[in-house]
Amino acid sequence: MEAAIGAASWLVDKVVTQLSDELVAAYIASTELGLNMEQIKRDLMFMQGLLHHARERRDKSNPGLQGLLEELRKKADEAEDVLDELQYFIIQDQIDGTHEATPVVDDGIRGQVLHGRHALRHTIGNCLSCFSSSSSSSVPEDANYPHHTAKSRSDESDYVGKLTFNRVDMSKKIKSVIEGIYDLCSHVSNLLKITQPEERRVLSLKRPPTSSTITQNKLYGREDIFNQTLDDMCTIRSETLSVLPIVGPGGIGKTTFAQHLYNHKRTEAHFSGNKTWVCVSTNFDVVRLTQEILMCICQNRNEESSGAHETSNLDQLQKSIAEKLDSKRFLLVLDDMWRCSSEGEWESLLAPLKTGEAKGSMVIVTTRFPSIAQMVKTTKPIELQGLEDDEFFTFFEECIFGQEKPACYEDELIDIARKISKKFKGFPLAAKTVGRLLKNNLSQESWMEVHERNEWKNQQDGDGIMPALQISYDYLPFHLKKCFSYCSLYPEDYRFGNLEITYFWEALGIIAYGDQNNKADHVGLKYLNELVGNGFLMKEGDDSRPYYVMHDLLHDLARNISSQECIDISSYNFRSDSIPQSIRHVSITLQYDEYDQSFERELEKFKTKIDIVNLRTLMLFGKGNANMTFFKDLLKETRSLRVLFMHANSPESFPHDFFKLIHLRYLKLKIPYGVELSLPNAISRFHHLNFLDLGNSICILPKDMNRLFNLHLFLARKELCSNIPGIGKMKYLQRLEEYHVKKEDIGFDLSELGDLTELGGELTIFNLENVATTEEGNQAKLQLKRNLRRLTLIWGAVQQTTGSDVLDGLQPHYNLRALGIINHGGPTGPGWLCSDIYLSIIY
Repeated sequence: MEAAIGAASWLVDKVVTQLSDELVAAYIASTELGLNMEQIKRDLMFMQGLLHHARERRDKSNPGLQGLLEELRKKADEAEDVLDELQYFIIQDQIDGTHEATPVVDDGIRGQVLHGRHALRHTIGNCLSCFSSSSSSSVPEDANYPHHTAKSRSDESDYVGKLTFNRVDMSKKIKSVIEGIYDLCSHVSNLLKITQPEERRVLSLKRPPTSSTITQNKLYGREDIFNQTLDDMCTIRSETLSVLPIVGPGGIGKTTFAQHLYNHKRTEAHFSGNKTWVCVSTNFDVVRLTQEILMCICQNRNEESSGAHETSNLDQLQKSIAEKLDSKRFLLVLDDMWRCSSEGEWESLLAPLKTGEAKGSMVIVTTRFPSIAQMVKTTKPIELQGLEDDEFFTFFEECIFGQEKPACYEDELIDIARKISKKFKGFPLAAKTVGRLLKNNLSQESWMEVHERNEWKNQQDGDGIMPALQISYDYLPFHLKKCFSYCSLYPEDYRFGNLEITYFWEALGIIAYGDQNNKADHVGLKYLNELVGNGFLMKEGDDSRPYYVMHDLLHDLARNISSQECIDISSYNFRSDSIPQSIRHVSITLQYDEYDQSFERELEKFKTKIDIVNLRTLMLFGKGNANMTFFKDLLKETRSLRVLFMHANSPESFPHDFFKLIHLRYLKLKIPYGVELSLPNAISRFHHLNFLDLGNSICILPKDMNRLFNLHLFLARKELCSNIPGIGKMKYLQRLEEYHVKKEDIGFDLSELGDLTELGGELTIFNLENVATTEEGNQAKLQLKRNLRRLTLIWGAVQQTTGSDVLDGLQPHYNLRALGIINHGGPTGPGWLCSDIYLSIIY
């Protein structure tokens, strides 16, 4: 139910945002659809608020509400597509200087005439089709989609003309979908209102209490790090108090590791028995924790209860702790720490522990959140990883059999056990979870079923590996839940680049489209860091080129959570039996050059189970030389894609009606090394496209690439980007590493850079000998490019005498950090070089 409410809430949010767009709202008003848009928006926002509230509650299953939410999700999908299509044509008008879709707000008569003209054209078209002897062949494949004036793909030019806007059809579609959502509003709102509010989920995350008593007699596979940690603990330090975090995902063995440290005889001797263990869990309350610490200290001293710990006066509690410790060295373990609101709150808890004069006291904090570890640490955190294969397998065997293995094990079961154990990447809790499954039936058939069907993923026991990881997910805010769940579409061990995943999230609407106050890359980086801080991603690589990786078990969790919306087809054993029709995002990983017929049959059945037309995501990974017929068939039928990853080795890789993917925001093409590919002209008609990734491939671009009005990031060879004529029209472009000023060619003046105010990173401008005056230099508007960090200005070898004058017009923004000026030929530098800019590097 939570997933259904979340999906519906998210989609309604997006529809409300689209309806709030000034031009969309004006269009709807100008078409006189008879819709009370203000009332509809108010009711939608009311339901939006109820859905947001319901999302925070532990709502139990309600079949009626579940069904209504599924209907609402479908209607919201339709509304998003229709409004997105309208915005596409509004952008097309802006590019072409026309007014087919753009509302004429100040001239009601002109708007009515335009609407009438479209109605007449629509009526005549319908009449003509009735009298046509071959009307079935003249109807477009999808009558709801705009037609175009394109030549066939067999034409040498591969020309794709302007898509034709049908005002009457658009008006009818908008009215239909808005009324459809509106009709559902009252039913969903009423059901949500009568559902009794329950306590917020954040307060209901009940964690099992822990104690210092050892529950696992032997510590497997961590001898080296354990002994090193023990040595560090028992070494007299100069600090009064040090804090050692032990961090790792749920089920990795943090509490077990801390229990063995706490109970070791060297620890007992070093701290003279002054040890305290407190389970923090999800409720970090300074008064409560201080009370527990004081009570434990009193019990350790065998003191009769004086009731001192029962007061809620923090001052009295802290004074009592300081007196009891009496300048003695001590060890405090704060186990399973989930939250701490601020460093001030943390320092308040530690305050009475720092008052003594004894050196070498220690606080050990176990947590699954790297952000908490970073906040509390005074020494380098211990980051627990999975056990090594051999040690993990030994532990796995003990979880199944204890100390005695059956006679049949070595001959019949050991090979299957090894295959199963490799899936868990060394997670001790996974060994315990699956060990309980396997010990119930010691047969090859049963064990193979566990191996092939991954039954352990569906266990709901509170102490299973998936519930242990799920509770971390439940703790996330909603936007991070969406970010995490869609990561399931990438293959295991995939290395996410920050820009790649950011624009993926934006394409799916998790990050709001075109939010100028909070740019996508800034918001995306914030979300990435929050996922790292919560332990769902690991940041690796160096600072200049970081990447992010998800642990395999967390990838399995993401798959489970997103299973109603997303599917990752990556296994040879894929079965389509229980695929829900609600799937909107499909990822395919080709691991082999060829697949057997049974796998292909499963793929064919899969196509019949999902709504292909309304897919939002289609991604292809793996081997480019494998049979891609299934992928091509999906691509031919889909119409609502926002994200597309595909392999292409020839023009035939693209379907004939590729131009219909007008909602596309993210396109990544994998082209074989050495293949020169002419991209279809349809690409230049994707006016919503934000992200285009061609890798390092050799491509021939469409001549009118500058129509990609919304393109933010173009990842390709430098020479491809720098050879787009009229690039100044792509005003949201954020990366352009080279630009060549050309006198003879149209569209390569220096002034093309003027409107590209979002450019960041590095920019090199060549052929500045083709610029004659300061005024021409000013047209580049370098002073407005606040995101540029490195700028190189290059004149040709044969130099004019106007280099210095031109330089005066090329003043960059003061945020620039590195500047190169090469061959400019003038006798002096620009006046702005020393006074208005602060550079780290000049060359």
